[in-house]
Amino acid sequence: MLTFLRVRNFAIIDELEVELGAGLHVVTGETGAGKSILVDALELVLGARGKPELVRTGSAQAEVEATFFIAGDTALLAKLAALEIEVVDDELLIRRVVSATGRTRAYVNGSLATQTQLAEIAAGLADISSQHEHHSLTDPARHLGYLDAYGRLERERSEMREAFSLLEASAAALLEAESAARGRSDREDVLAFQLEEIEKLAPEAGELTKLTVERDRLKHGEKLLAAARGGEDALYAREKAIVDELAQLARALGDAAVIDPRLEPSLRQIESARAELEEAARTLGHYARGLSSDPERLSEIDERLHRLARLAKKHAAPGAASADPIEAILGFRDRAREELAALSSAEARIEQLTAARDRAFSSAAARARALSATRKKVAKDLGTAITNELGSLGMGGAQVRVDVAAAGARGAGKPAPEAVDLTVDGATLSSSGMDRCELVIAANVGEEPRPLRKIASGGELSRALLAIKRVLAGLREAEGRPAGLYVFDEVDTGVGGAVAEVIGKKLRDVARHHQVLVITHLAPIAVYADRHFQVKKEVEAGRTRSTIEVLGASERLEEVARMLGGLSITKKTRDAAAELLKGAKVATA
Repeated sequence: MLTFLRVRNFAIIDELEVELGAGLHVVTGETGAGKSILVDALELVLGARGKPELVRTGSAQAEVEATFFIAGDTALLAKLAALEIEVVDDELLIRRVVSATGRTRAYVNGSLATQTQLAEIAAGLADISSQHEHHSLTDPARHLGYLDAYGRLERERSEMREAFSLLEASAAALLEAESAARGRSDREDVLAFQLEEIEKLAPEAGELTKLTVERDRLKHGEKLLAAARGGEDALYAREKAIVDELAQLARALGDAAVIDPRLEPSLRQIESARAELEEAARTLGHYARGLSSDPERLSEIDERLHRLARLAKKHAAPGAASADPIEAILGFRDRAREELAALSSAEARIEQLTAARDRAFSSAAARARALSATRKKVAKDLGTAITNELGSLGMGGAQVRVDVAAAGARGAGKPAPEAVDLTVDGATLSSSGMDRCELVIAANVGEEPRPLRKIASGGELSRALLAIKRVLAGLREAEGRPAGLYVFDEVDTGVGGAVAEVIGKKLRDVARHHQVLVITHLAPIAVYADRHFQVKKEVEAGRTRSTIEVLGASERLEEVARMLGGLSITKKTRDAAAELLKGAKVATA
């Protein structure tokens, strides 16, 4: 909903501000006062192309700012979040600047936005009906959603989406399996070769530690031999070895202990130490005699460690870091065995996925056919309802038809054709079914129906769109719900009297569900407004400027009287205006 509009240096507007709320807003004023300039300003802020002639003469730039209340608009909030545009208090502020040179800039909640981003964000904020611009309701891409909303087909549409989503998933799984199967033979050969290479080397868990220890012993054999022989010699083999010295000391302490028994503990400790050192000397001697220099074994160990490291590097899992090459090799071996087992069952898997894909397609096709049949019935009712509305709007010869036909070419995001043929009864299946829809109208008897967007008359177009909006008023289905703000310019072209009053009532009905802004020169329409704005054109210091103000009760009476009687306002026209306002109040109570 549009809550605030500010315009500066735009055409003949110096500066004006408009606050809006819910309901029906009417803008009136004398011809040429600049009523339609408000629509031009709103179109600019919603993404229309900026032109230098929009800039007020003598100004460097024109600016338009619009604030929208967007609470509950989940789709728009998601778009803004994706663009990293912060939303505060559920408000969307769009600012558009056009320089006198034609350069334009757009800002969304203070963030600079591209033309494409602005168009994406502004889509659906407003629907403008005028001779020059019309938006969502003339777009055939939206008509299918409107038809489904009118027919209350939310459940059927949801089931169709679910069925097609299942078809997409099953087709994608089949594609993946078939793609893997196409390279299965080559992959099996590769895996078999790699497993043979591993099995030939036959790595064992813990082998790395054992090989490293043995390599170090062979590599430093002389140093180890010298240490072992030196220890044996010092402890036992040489003259005056440590164990001999300890034996002599033990004999002396033994004689002394006969005299003083308190020396016996020390004697026992020395004898124990001598026995342990003798054992250590024998062990060192045995170790020294067992050492040998074996260059061939050292070379063999180095070669195996190199081969293990190379194989581990070759087969390490992506992103894995293992300090043990054996662990990396055995991990790859286990994964390769599992993959080989899976490849051997690929054919059976493809058969299962093909059957699942076919079942999903049959289910989606059945739902699409049922939905299409229902839509064609609803389409007749919708066309009749809009045609009847047009009759009450002074277009009794007009006929509206809602065409439901086979959908065309496959769109983006659908399964690839090699996975599933999406053709159903000559139509292309999608998440919305198998149909395309378009509203066409013959504005006069004897004319061929044409798309809404090709109606030449601005008045006819505005009334046609009013009729559609009147029929669709109150719909809240996510895909079918029209824009929150409706703007009507020229809806009263070529009508008057009773038809104008009917238009006013219908606009008031639409405004019960949507915010509506109407530019009119007919009093029978203006009297139904919740808020009435008057645009005036003034000349100050040789410059023309347009202003706008909200009318109070007495001012509104004067404006309605002016619309009835022109420049000459009499008691009679005031009485007529009062009667109209009173009748509209009663009609909308």
